[in-house]
Amino acid sequence: MSEYLIRRLALSLTAMLGVITIVFILLHVSGDPASLLVTQNATRQDMERIRQAYGLDRPLSVQYASFIEHVARGDLGYSYRQGVPVTELIAGHLGATFELALASLAVAIVLGVAFGMAAAVRRGSVFDTAAMTVALFGTSMPSFWLGLLLIIVFGVKLGWLPVSGYGDLTHLIMPAFVLGGFYAAQVSRLTRTSLLEVLAQDYIRTGRAKGLAGHVVLVKHALRNAALPILTVLGLSFGQMLGGAIIVESIFAWPGMGRLAVQAVLGRDFPVVQGAAIMGAAVFIAVNLTVDLLYGWVDPRLRSAAEQG
Repeated sequence: MSEYLIRRLALSLTAMLGVITIVFILLHVSGDPASLLVTQNATRQDMERIRQAYGLDRPLSVQYASFIEHVARGDLGYSYRQGVPVTELIAGHLGATFELALASLAVAIVLGVAFGMAAAVRRGSVFDTAAMTVALFGTSMPSFWLGLLLIIVFGVKLGWLPVSGYGDLTHLIMPAFVLGGFYAAQVSRLTRTSLLEVLAQDYIRTGRAKGLAGHVVLVKHALRNAALPILTVLGLSFGQMLGGAIIVESIFAWPGMGRLAVQAVLGRDFPVVQGAAIMGAAVFIAVNLTVDLLYGWVDPRLRSAAEQG
Protein backbone atom coordinates (compact mmCIF):
# COMPACT_ATOMS: atom_id res chain seq x y z
CA MET A 1 0.00 0.00 0.00
CA SER A 2 2.89 2.35 0.70
CA GLU A 3 4.21 1.90 -2.85
CA TYR A 4 0.76 2.64 -4.23
CA LEU A 5 0.61 5.80 -2.11
CA ILE A 6 4.04 6.92 -3.32
CA ARG A 7 3.02 6.38 -6.95
CA ARG A 8 -0.17 8.35 -6.48
CA LEU A 9 1.70 11.18 -4.74
CA ALA A 10 4.25 11.30 -7.56
CA LEU A 11 1.48 11.51 -10.18
CA SER A 12 -0.27 14.22 -8.18
CA LEU A 13 2.91 16.29 -7.92
CA THR A 14 3.53 15.88 -11.65
CA ALA A 15 0.01 17.03 -12.44
CA MET A 16 0.45 20.00 -10.11
CA LEU A 17 3.69 20.99 -11.84
CA GLY A 18 1.93 20.81 -15.19
CA VAL A 19 -0.86 23.07 -13.96
CA ILE A 20 1.61 25.62 -12.60
CA THR A 21 3.50 25.63 -15.90
CA ILE A 22 0.37 26.10 -18.00
CA VAL A 23 -0.94 28.89 -15.76
CA PHE A 24 2.41 30.69 -15.85
CA ILE A 25 2.71 30.53 -19.63
CA LEU A 26 -0.88 31.50 -20.44
CA LEU A 27 -0.88 34.52 -18.17
CA HIS A 28 2.50 35.79 -19.38
CA VAL A 29 1.58 35.60 -23.06
CA SER A 30 -1.78 37.36 -22.49
CA GLY A 31 -0.24 40.82 -22.04
CA ASP A 32 2.32 42.97 -20.28
CA PRO A 33 1.56 43.10 -16.52
CA ALA A 34 3.66 46.26 -16.16
CA SER A 35 1.16 48.23 -18.27
CA LEU A 36 -1.44 47.68 -15.53
CA LEU A 37 0.66 49.33 -12.86
CA VAL A 38 1.31 52.68 -14.52
CA THR A 39 -0.83 55.60 -15.60
CA GLN A 40 -1.58 56.53 -19.18
CA ASN A 41 1.04 59.29 -19.04
CA ALA A 42 3.83 56.94 -17.93
CA THR A 43 7.08 57.11 -19.82
CA ARG A 44 9.20 54.24 -21.08
CA GLN A 45 11.54 54.76 -18.11
CA ASP A 46 8.58 54.35 -15.74
CA MET A 47 7.68 51.06 -17.46
CA GLU A 48 11.24 49.82 -17.14
CA ARG A 49 11.35 50.66 -13.43
CA ILE A 50 8.14 48.74 -12.87
CA ARG A 51 9.47 45.73 -14.78
CA GLN A 52 12.68 45.76 -12.74
CA ALA A 53 10.81 46.12 -9.46
CA TYR A 54 8.62 43.07 -10.19
CA GLY A 55 11.31 41.06 -11.97
CA LEU A 56 9.47 41.23 -15.29
CA ASP A 57 12.61 42.28 -17.16
CA ARG A 58 14.30 38.93 -16.57
CA PRO A 59 14.20 36.08 -19.13
CA LEU A 60 11.04 34.00 -19.07
CA SER A 61 12.96 30.90 -17.96
CA VAL A 62 14.38 32.76 -14.96
CA GLN A 63 10.94 34.08 -14.06
CA TYR A 64 9.54 30.54 -14.32
CA ALA A 65 12.22 29.06 -12.04
CA SER A 66 11.67 31.85 -9.53
CA PHE A 67 7.91 31.34 -9.71
CA ILE A 68 8.24 27.60 -9.02
CA GLU A 69 10.52 28.32 -6.07
CA HIS A 70 8.09 30.82 -4.57
CA VAL A 71 5.08 28.54 -5.07
CA ALA A 72 6.93 25.70 -3.35
CA ARG A 73 7.39 28.02 -0.35
CA GLY A 74 3.73 29.03 -0.41
CA ASP A 75 4.52 32.52 -1.70
CA LEU A 76 2.15 33.49 -4.53
CA GLY A 77 3.27 37.11 -4.75
CA TYR A 78 1.38 40.34 -4.18
CA SER A 79 -1.85 41.59 -5.71
CA TYR A 80 -1.25 44.31 -8.28
CA ARG A 81 -4.51 46.02 -7.37
CA GLN A 82 -4.67 45.67 -3.59
CA GLY A 83 -0.99 45.41 -2.71
CA VAL A 84 -1.47 42.56 -0.22
CA PRO A 85 -0.10 38.99 -0.38
CA VAL A 86 -2.12 36.73 -2.64
CA THR A 87 -2.06 33.99 0.01
CA GLU A 88 -3.88 36.34 2.40
CA LEU A 89 -6.55 37.10 -0.20
CA ILE A 90 -7.04 33.41 -0.95
CA ALA A 91 -7.11 32.49 2.74
CA GLY A 92 -9.81 35.10 3.30
CA HIS A 93 -12.03 33.60 0.59
CA LEU A 94 -11.18 29.88 0.72
CA GLY A 95 -13.17 29.24 3.89
CA ALA A 96 -16.40 30.51 2.32
CA THR A 97 -15.84 28.33 -0.74
CA PHE A 98 -15.20 25.24 1.40
CA GLU A 99 -18.34 25.98 3.40
CA LEU A 100 -20.42 26.22 0.24
CA ALA A 101 -18.80 23.13 -1.32
CA LEU A 102 -19.34 20.99 1.80
CA ALA A 103 -22.98 22.03 2.05
CA SER A 104 -23.46 21.36 -1.67
CA LEU A 105 -21.78 17.95 -1.32
CA ALA A 106 -24.16 17.10 1.53
CA VAL A 107 -27.09 18.03 -0.72
CA ALA A 108 -25.71 15.86 -3.53
CA ILE A 109 -25.16 12.87 -1.24
CA VAL A 110 -28.45 13.03 0.65
CA LEU A 111 -30.70 13.72 -2.32
CA GLY A 112 -28.72 11.82 -4.94
CA VAL A 113 -28.08 8.59 -3.05
CA ALA A 114 -31.52 8.53 -1.39
CA PHE A 115 -33.49 9.04 -4.60
CA GLY A 116 -31.20 6.70 -6.53
CA MET A 117 -31.65 3.90 -3.98
CA ALA A 118 -35.41 4.40 -3.85
CA ALA A 119 -35.66 4.36 -7.64
CA ALA A 120 -33.56 1.18 -7.90
CA VAL A 121 -35.64 -0.65 -5.31
CA ARG A 122 -38.88 0.45 -7.04
CA ARG A 123 -37.68 -0.12 -10.57
CA GLY A 124 -40.37 0.49 -13.17
CA SER A 125 -42.72 2.20 -10.73
CA VAL A 126 -44.22 5.66 -10.99
CA PHE A 127 -41.71 6.90 -8.39
CA ASP A 128 -38.81 5.54 -10.46
CA THR A 129 -40.03 7.32 -13.59
CA ALA A 130 -40.71 10.57 -11.75
CA ALA A 131 -37.35 10.55 -9.94
CA MET A 132 -35.35 9.93 -13.10
CA THR A 133 -37.33 12.58 -14.98
CA VAL A 134 -36.54 15.13 -12.28
CA ALA A 135 -32.89 14.03 -12.40
CA LEU A 136 -32.85 14.54 -16.17
CA PHE A 137 -34.19 18.06 -15.77
CA GLY A 138 -31.67 18.66 -12.98
CA THR A 139 -28.69 17.81 -15.18
CA SER A 140 -30.06 19.98 -18.02
CA MET A 141 -31.00 23.05 -16.00
CA PRO A 142 -28.45 25.92 -16.03
CA SER A 143 -27.33 26.88 -12.54
CA PHE A 144 -27.75 30.60 -13.19
CA TRP A 145 -31.39 30.08 -14.22
CA LEU A 146 -32.19 27.95 -11.17
CA GLY A 147 -30.43 30.43 -8.91
CA LEU A 148 -32.40 33.38 -10.26
CA LEU A 149 -35.62 31.37 -10.02
CA LEU A 150 -35.01 30.54 -6.34
CA ILE A 151 -34.13 34.18 -5.60
CA ILE A 152 -37.39 35.38 -7.16
CA VAL A 153 -39.57 32.77 -5.45
CA PHE A 154 -38.03 32.32 -1.99
CA GLY A 155 -36.21 35.62 -1.64
CA VAL A 156 -38.39 38.23 -3.34
CA LYS A 157 -41.92 36.78 -3.44
CA LEU A 158 -42.04 34.77 -0.21
CA GLY A 159 -39.25 36.53 1.68
CA TRP A 160 -38.19 33.32 3.42
CA LEU A 161 -34.48 33.50 2.56
CA PRO A 162 -31.96 36.29 1.95
CA VAL A 163 -31.29 36.83 -1.72
CA SER A 164 -27.52 37.24 -1.39
CA GLY A 165 -24.62 37.73 0.97
CA TYR A 166 -22.72 35.72 3.54
CA GLY A 167 -23.91 35.18 7.09
CA ASP A 168 -25.92 32.56 8.93
CA LEU A 169 -27.36 29.26 7.69
CA THR A 170 -30.19 30.94 5.81
CA HIS A 171 -27.68 32.55 3.44
CA LEU A 172 -26.26 29.10 2.62
CA ILE A 173 -29.47 27.25 1.73
CA MET A 174 -30.13 28.54 -1.78
CA PRO A 175 -26.50 28.56 -3.03
CA ALA A 176 -25.94 25.04 -1.68
CA PHE A 177 -29.11 23.75 -3.29
CA VAL A 178 -28.29 25.34 -6.65
CA LEU A 179 -24.71 24.05 -6.69
CA GLY A 180 -25.47 20.65 -5.14
CA GLY A 181 -28.70 20.04 -7.03
CA PHE A 182 -26.94 19.55 -10.36
CA TYR A 183 -24.60 16.92 -8.90
CA ALA A 184 -27.46 15.32 -6.93
CA ALA A 185 -29.18 14.63 -10.25
CA GLN A 186 -26.04 12.94 -11.60
CA VAL A 187 -25.50 10.93 -8.43
CA SER A 188 -29.11 9.72 -8.34
CA ARG A 189 -28.94 8.37 -11.89
CA LEU A 190 -25.58 6.71 -11.27
CA THR A 191 -26.72 5.25 -7.92
CA ARG A 192 -29.78 3.72 -9.55
CA THR A 193 -27.75 2.20 -12.40
CA SER A 194 -25.02 0.80 -10.13
CA LEU A 195 -27.49 -0.64 -7.63
CA LEU A 196 -29.54 -2.34 -10.34
CA GLU A 197 -26.41 -4.13 -11.56
CA VAL A 198 -25.49 -5.27 -8.05
CA LEU A 199 -29.02 -6.27 -7.07
CA ALA A 200 -29.06 -8.70 -10.00
CA GLN A 201 -26.02 -10.61 -8.65
CA ASP A 202 -26.35 -14.12 -7.23
CA TYR A 203 -25.01 -13.28 -3.76
CA ILE A 204 -27.82 -10.73 -3.29
CA ARG A 205 -30.41 -13.37 -4.04
CA THR A 206 -28.59 -15.74 -1.68
CA GLY A 207 -28.66 -13.18 1.11
CA ARG A 208 -32.37 -12.66 0.67
CA ALA A 209 -32.94 -16.42 0.60
CA LYS A 210 -31.14 -16.74 3.93
CA GLY A 211 -33.65 -14.38 5.47
CA LEU A 212 -31.55 -11.21 5.74
CA ALA A 213 -33.58 -8.07 6.19
CA GLY A 214 -34.14 -6.02 3.08
CA HIS A 215 -32.39 -2.91 4.41
CA VAL A 216 -29.37 -5.01 5.46
CA VAL A 217 -29.04 -6.49 1.97
CA LEU A 218 -29.51 -3.10 0.36
CA VAL A 219 -27.19 -1.00 2.53
CA LYS A 220 -24.55 -3.40 3.82
CA HIS A 221 -24.07 -5.58 0.75
CA ALA A 222 -25.53 -3.95 -2.37
CA LEU A 223 -24.73 -0.28 -1.74
CA ARG A 224 -21.15 -0.92 -0.62
CA ASN A 225 -20.37 -2.92 -3.74
CA ALA A 226 -22.03 -0.27 -5.91
CA ALA A 227 -20.20 2.57 -4.15
CA LEU A 228 -17.03 2.77 -6.27
CA PRO A 229 -18.49 4.68 -9.24
CA ILE A 230 -20.60 6.77 -6.84
CA LEU A 231 -17.51 7.62 -4.78
CA THR A 232 -15.63 8.57 -7.94
CA VAL A 233 -18.36 10.95 -9.08
CA LEU A 234 -18.71 12.48 -5.62
CA GLY A 235 -14.96 13.07 -5.40
CA LEU A 236 -14.83 14.71 -8.82
CA SER A 237 -17.97 16.68 -8.01
CA PHE A 238 -16.47 18.03 -4.78
CA GLY A 239 -13.37 19.15 -6.66
CA GLN A 240 -15.55 20.83 -9.27
CA MET A 241 -17.61 22.51 -6.56
CA LEU A 242 -14.46 23.99 -5.06
CA GLY A 243 -13.06 25.17 -8.38
CA GLY A 244 -16.17 25.81 -10.42
CA ALA A 245 -18.55 27.68 -8.14
CA ILE A 246 -17.94 30.93 -10.02
CA ILE A 247 -21.48 31.35 -11.37
CA VAL A 248 -23.22 30.47 -8.10
CA GLU A 249 -20.94 32.68 -6.03
CA SER A 250 -21.49 35.57 -8.45
CA ILE A 251 -25.30 35.19 -8.41
CA PHE A 252 -25.56 35.07 -4.62
CA ALA A 253 -22.65 37.47 -3.91
CA TRP A 254 -20.93 34.70 -2.00
CA PRO A 255 -17.41 35.83 -0.97
CA GLY A 256 -15.57 32.74 -2.15
CA MET A 257 -12.70 31.84 -4.44
CA GLY A 258 -14.85 31.92 -7.56
CA ARG A 259 -15.92 35.50 -7.01
CA LEU A 260 -12.33 36.48 -6.17
CA ALA A 261 -11.13 34.93 -9.43
CA VAL A 262 -13.77 36.77 -11.47
CA GLN A 263 -12.81 40.10 -9.92
CA ALA A 264 -9.12 39.39 -10.55
CA VAL A 265 -9.74 38.52 -14.20
CA LEU A 266 -11.80 41.66 -14.75
CA GLY A 267 -9.10 43.74 -13.08
CA ARG A 268 -6.28 41.86 -14.84
CA ASP A 269 -4.68 41.20 -11.46
CA PHE A 270 -2.31 38.50 -12.73
CA PRO A 271 -0.88 37.27 -9.38
CA VAL A 272 -4.36 36.76 -7.95
CA VAL A 273 -5.49 34.92 -11.09
CA GLN A 274 -2.42 32.71 -10.89
CA GLY A 275 -2.91 32.05 -7.20
CA ALA A 276 -6.61 31.23 -7.57
CA ALA A 277 -5.95 28.85 -10.47
CA ILE A 278 -3.12 27.10 -8.64
CA MET A 279 -5.08 26.79 -5.40
CA GLY A 280 -8.11 25.44 -7.25
CA ALA A 281 -5.98 22.85 -9.04
CA ALA A 282 -4.22 21.86 -5.80
CA VAL A 283 -7.53 21.28 -4.03
CA PHE A 284 -8.93 19.32 -6.98
CA ILE A 285 -5.84 17.08 -7.15
CA ALA A 286 -5.88 16.55 -3.36
CA VAL A 287 -9.54 15.52 -3.48
CA ASN A 288 -8.88 13.02 -6.27
CA LEU A 289 -5.92 11.59 -4.35
CA THR A 290 -8.13 11.15 -1.30
CA VAL A 291 -10.76 9.37 -3.40
CA ASP A 292 -8.12 7.01 -4.80
CA LEU A 293 -7.02 6.13 -1.29
CA LEU A 294 -10.62 5.57 -0.19
CA TYR A 295 -11.05 2.94 -2.89
CA GLY A 296 -9.04 0.49 -0.80
CA TRP A 297 -11.31 1.01 2.17
CA VAL A 298 -14.49 0.60 0.14
CA ASP A 299 -13.31 -2.44 -1.86
CA PRO A 300 -10.75 -4.71 -0.13
CA ARG A 301 -9.94 -6.31 -3.49
CA LEU A 302 -8.40 -3.05 -4.68
CA ARG A 303 -6.39 -2.75 -1.46
CA SER A 304 -5.00 -6.26 -1.95
CA ALA A 305 -4.14 -5.53 -5.59
CA ALA A 306 -2.35 -2.33 -4.55
CA GLU A 307 -0.33 -4.15 -1.90
CA GLN A 308 0.66 -6.88 -4.36
CA GLY A 309 1.48 -4.34 -7.06
